Amino acid sequence: MAAREMTYAEALREALREEMARDERVIIMGEDVKINVWTVTRDLHKEFGDRVINCPLSESGFSGAGVGAALTGMRPVVEIMYHDFTLYAADSIANQAAKYRYMCGGGDFKVPIVFRVAGGGSSGGSGCHHGQSLEATFIHFPGLKVIFPSNPYDAMGLLKTAIRDNNPVVFFEHKLCYPIKGVVPAGDYTVPIGKAEVRREGKDVTIVSYAYTLHKALKAANQLAEEGIEAEVIDLRTLRPIDTECILKSVQKTSKLVTAEEGTKMGGVGAEIAAIVAEEGLQYLDAPIKRVAAAEWIIASSAYADQMGIPQADDILKAVKELF
Repeated sequence: MAAREMTYAEALREALREEMARDERVIIMGEDVKINVWTVTRDLHKEFGDRVINCPLSESGFSGAGVGAALTGMRPVVEIMYHDFTLYAADSIANQAAKYRYMCGGGDFKVPIVFRVAGGGSSGGSGCHHGQSLEATFIHFPGLKVIFPSNPYDAMGLLKTAIRDNNPVVFFEHKLCYPIKGVVPAGDYTVPIGKAEVRREGKDVTIVSYAYTLHKALKAANQLAEEGIEAEVIDLRTLRPIDTECILKSVQKTSKLVTAEEGTKMGGVGAEIAAIVAEEGLQYLDAPIKRVAAAEWIIASSAYADQMGIPQADDILKAVKELF
């Protein structure tokens, strides 16, 4: 299969274009989706017309409309412009979409909807209403699948899988991942939900991360290698369900675990991973689990200051070295 280089944003746009061409039930809904601040859905309306729907500034309203569309046979992709705005849409996502199959007949009932959400704590000074990392909020709800890819290949393949899934999917995208370039196949392909990927093999410590922080973890791992510590780096890709098998297999080999994320530590993704390993793999560990996460703070409205509370490669490096 031929390959091509494109950015994370371009890969997402191509996935949407191909799925809309493949299935006329796929529609796009959200604020400014015809122009699009993140460029992902820009100009798709020129090809697909009224299947790309500009909505009013009401995440609660158009998310509910998206759930209704899914219940009546469409396959909507609802864009929520920032993580922070998912709190307006939370009832439609967590109280409605996540529960309909259980309430209305199980396997014979379908809610094929994707909520695409841009965000991440590395916000470039966007501030506390446009810069939070809220992905851990949604891993709490049975009935949802939660995805957060780190690169163009996974972004395209996982978005295609999400659109074809008959269950509601919350698909997070990091703002700083949009310009990242990578090679993707030219033909149709998908990436399975629920499978992590080992991005770097190592024998001394396991680092589990995802999204933009994954790239910082790889940078830290390369620096550690210069000091004789070989870190294995796991990219979760999917946050619900979490690939427990991949994590435990790695920890069994390395005996040490560090998690890294942009969300705050309490109740975070790292907390869930630490709990899983404590319950199912405590016998493998020879040191305490380290969690690297954002400061317990209200994120600053400054492109400089917001980086002071967000985990950097040096923070991951420090956490690993403390285990030795």
